[in-house]
Amino acid sequence: MKNRLNIKIANDDDFNSIYNFVNELEQTVFNVEDLKRAFESNVNNPDHIYLIAEMNDEPVGYLSCHSQLLLHHGGQKIAEIQEMYVNPESRKNGIGKGLVDELKRIAKLKEIEQLEVTSNNKRGDTHRFYEREKFVQSHKKFTYRIG
Repeated sequence: MKNRLNIKIANDDDFNSIYNFVNELEQTVFNVEDLKRAFESNVNNPDHIYLIAEMNDEPVGYLSCHSQLLLHHGGQKIAEIQEMYVNPESRKNGIGKGLVDELKRIAKLKEIEQLEVTSNNKRGDTHRFYEREKFVQSHKKFTYRIG
């Protein structure tokens, strides 16, 4: 049977799959109630785009993207990919590309001027993926941990 990829807008029913993906992505187990509260707020926010990828009707990955009007971009709507994950068994099947392509399509409809993404320095394969998808490294990100 040929693999059938479906990318759809995520909804509240997708929480369990995305919860597991986030835990795998961050190699930890987050408090389920905290993540559910954040997920429900985010997935129902019209300024956010949450996508879930299914292969043969089974969830295999997701992408989350948040947009906002930024003053330093002249008041244009800019969106940043917050998370993207494809389970290891499903990689190299075009799922990440499918998620990004669908995000680009939706972003155009929402009149988003630019997509951005930040990726941890240790994720070299991820950096190469985004470069193949025509993302250009133009910034450095600095972080400061409170507490």
